[in-house]
Amino acid sequence: MALPEYFAIGLFLLAIISLLAGFPVAFTLAGSALFVAAIASLTGAFEISLMGAIPSRIFGTAIWNEVLIAVPLFIFMGLMLERSRVAASLLENMGMLFGQLRGGLGISVFIVGALLAASTGIVGAAVVTMGLMALPTMLKHGYDPKLAAGAICASGTLGQIIPPSIVLIILGEQISNAYISSQSLIGNWSPEPVSVGDLFAGALIPGLLLVGLYMLYQVSIAIFKPDSSPALPPTASRDIRFIAKLLGALLAPVALMLAVLGSILMGIATPTEAASVGGVGAILLAGIADREKPAIWIYMSAVSFPILLFVAHSLDLRIDPAGISGETLLGLSLAVPLIAILITGIGNSLFRLLNSGILKEVCQLTMQMSSMVFVILIGATLFSLVFRGLGGDDIVYEALKDLPGGKYGALFVVMLVIFVLGFFLDFVEITFVVVPIVAPVLLLMDVNPVWLGVLIAMNLQTSFLTPPFGFALFYLRRVAPPEITTGMIYKGVFPFVLIQLSALAILAAFPALATWLPETFLGSRY
Repeated sequence: MALPEYFAIGLFLLAIISLLAGFPVAFTLAGSALFVAAIASLTGAFEISLMGAIPSRIFGTAIWNEVLIAVPLFIFMGLMLERSRVAASLLENMGMLFGQLRGGLGISVFIVGALLAASTGIVGAAVVTMGLMALPTMLKHGYDPKLAAGAICASGTLGQIIPPSIVLIILGEQISNAYISSQSLIGNWSPEPVSVGDLFAGALIPGLLLVGLYMLYQVSIAIFKPDSSPALPPTASRDIRFIAKLLGALLAPVALMLAVLGSILMGIATPTEAASVGGVGAILLAGIADREKPAIWIYMSAVSFPILLFVAHSLDLRIDPAGISGETLLGLSLAVPLIAILITGIGNSLFRLLNSGILKEVCQLTMQMSSMVFVILIGATLFSLVFRGLGGDDIVYEALKDLPGGKYGALFVVMLVIFVLGFFLDFVEITFVVVPIVAPVLLLMDVNPVWLGVLIAMNLQTSFLTPPFGFALFYLRRVAPPEITTGMIYKGVFPFVLIQLSALAILAAFPALATWLPETFLGSRY
C-alpha cells in the first residue's frame, strides 16, 4: 500500500476518534482534513494545490444549490407546526377513535407519529411533543411503561423515513453527487441526476410499511399480553359531532401532506417549491391555532392557496408584450384577488405569531438548525476532497469489490458499518462522512441509486433509537416522568429496533418497494 493510502486511512480514523471524543462535527471534519493534508503535503503524498478547489466547491454546494434551500424551509415548517397544536388535536381524537380497543392508544400513537412525520419531518419535535402528551395518558391507563416509551420513541423517528424528511434531502444531494461521479467513471458524461423528489417518492412505501409493522407489533402485544395494553373506558359517543371533530383534526395535516408530497409526486413542484408551500401552510395553521381571535381572513387565505396553485398550474399567466390572450386574462382575473386574499391572511397570521413570540422563537431555532447542517456540509466537503486526494476512494473500492457475494455482499457490509456507526454518530455525520465514500463504489456495481438512498435512510433511522447515543432516547428522557427510568426506555426501544431491521431486510429483498413510485409517477430510470 502506498504512502498516500496510509494517510487516507489515518484521516478517517482521526475523524472517527475525534467525533467519539465529543469534538464538534463540522470542526472535526475540517480540522482533521487540514491537519492530515498539511502533513501529507510535506511528505509529497498530497498535492496541496487541490485545496484551491475548496472555495468553488463550497460556493456550488452550499450557496448556489437550490435543493438545499429546502432544508431551512422544511425545518421552519416543522417547528411552526409544532407550535400549532396539530399533534395535540390529532392525539386526542385518535385516542377517542381507537382507545376503546386493547392496544388502541398505542395504535393512535403510531398513526399520529406517521401524520406528524409527513407534516413536519423533525424527530426531536415529534418525540418531545408525543412524550409530553401521550406518555402520561398511556401510563395513567395502565400501559406497560417500557412499551409506552418504546412506542413514542419509534413513532417520533418516523420523520426520518417518511417524506418530507431532512435526512432524505441531505442524503439525496450526496447520492446524486455519488451517482454523477460513478457514471463519469464509466464514460457517461450526461447522466440523469438523482433528485430529492425521487427519494421522497421512493421512501413513501417503505415508510408506510414500517408504520404497518409497528402497528402489527402493538396488536400482537395487545393479544398475547392484554395487561400491557388495556382498553380505555368509553368517554364520548360516536355521534356526528365527534365525526366532525375528528375530520377537523385530520384535515390540516392531511391537506398539508397532500400539498407538499402530492405536488412533488405529480411533478407540479420541485422539493424546494413544495417546501415553500409547506412553510406558508404552517404559518396559516399556526395562526388559526390562536382561537381567541377571529381568523376569517386566515381561513379564506387557506382556501385560496390551493386554488391559486391550481390556477397557476392550469393557465398561462405570462403576459406577452404583443397583447394579452384570453387565457392569460382569465388567469390574471382569478389570480390577482386570490393573491390579495392570501397576502392578507398570511399577514394576519404573522402578526399574531409575532405578538405571541412564536415567530421569533421559530426563526431563531430554524437559523440554528440550518446553520448546523450547512457548517457540517462545508466541513464534509473539505474532508471529502482531502480523502479522495489521498486515494481513499480507491481503497474503499478495492475493499468492497473483492467481497464475496458481489454487490449484495458489499451492500450488506456497508449497511452493517452504517448500523454500527449509528450507535455512536448522528445521521448528519454518517451522511456527510460515510455516504460520499461508499456510495460511488456501490453505484459502480450497478446498484439502483434510489433503492440505495432509501436503504441508507431507513438504516440511519435506527441511529435515533440505538443506545448509547440514540437522540430519541434522550429527547424522551428529558420530558418523561420520574418513574420512567433510562433502563425502561432502552428496553422499550429494543423490539422496535428489531422491527426496523426487519423492514430493512424486506426492503433489501424487494427493491421495487422503493423504485416503483419514482418510476411510475416521476418516470425515473436508473
